[in-house]
Amino acid sequence: MAFRMAPVLEEDDWQIKLDVRDDGIAILTLDHPEKLNAWSWEATRQLGVRAEQIRFDERIRVVILQAEGRAFCAGIDLGMPEDRITGRSPAEKVRNYYEGIRWVHERFRVFHELPQPIIAAVHGYCLGFGFELALMCDIRICADDAVFALPEAQVGVSIDAGGDLRLSHEVGAGWAKLLSLTGRRIDAATAERLGIFQEVTTFEELRATALTMAQEIAKNAPLAVQSIKRTIDAFAYRGLSEALKFEALSASVEFVSEDMPAGYAAKAAKQAVEFEGK
Repeated sequence: MAFRMAPVLEEDDWQIKLDVRDDGIAILTLDHPEKLNAWSWEATRQLGVRAEQIRFDERIRVVILQAEGRAFCAGIDLGMPEDRITGRSPAEKVRNYYEGIRWVHERFRVFHELPQPIIAAVHGYCLGFGFELALMCDIRICADDAVFALPEAQVGVSIDAGGDLRLSHEVGAGWAKLLSLTGRRIDAATAERLGIFQEVTTFEELRATALTMAQEIAKNAPLAVQSIKRTIDAFAYRGLSEALKFEALSASVEFVSEDMPAGYAAKAAKQAVEFEGK
């Protein structure tokens, strides 16, 4: 079954910029500030392309992920799901949506499994897909204006890019369920207290702090650094692959529910919604 989704939106001017410095540090920048870096299929495609470039570039020892504008990533583009997945029947839409999520998973997997350590430098809104992207990074720093949430349940769908699974690893099942089931927002201080973020700084000092940390890592033996990352991840994320398949299937079924379009419409209109469980 072919995945019936155009991987590139013609009207989508998303950019993920890559700058490789002379000191072995690569800087990835989410650059769609006019939409608060709201995530799209094109953003996913570009992340996969950039990850492949970094993966095979022997000059790169550490990666910093940052964003332009007022937000790191305000979550999914609310226009993204309905108009890119098609199907002649609910069953076919479920299959196609499942393939779409697995397509996303594969690009996120390449990014998450980069041999080089990744430092997230987060500011402003970091919601939904944005939070999930930050959780894929090895070390996370945020500005004191950062706000975090996994609000997917509020629009009628489960989390489908592994954010709940990675959050559970970071803070335990109880906190992961609380944040995922409620969609509750937390501030930078709470994220640091829970251990999701390793350091909080001011917005003005965020990039300099991330760069200093990257330089500390980059001066160490690259083979040792990469081995340490792989070893910790091999222990920490056992079972992640199977859990992601279940997550993709669950979200695919929800895609053909009545709750999901109602939730997205209400969110876009900034209105309350009453879910029917159908």
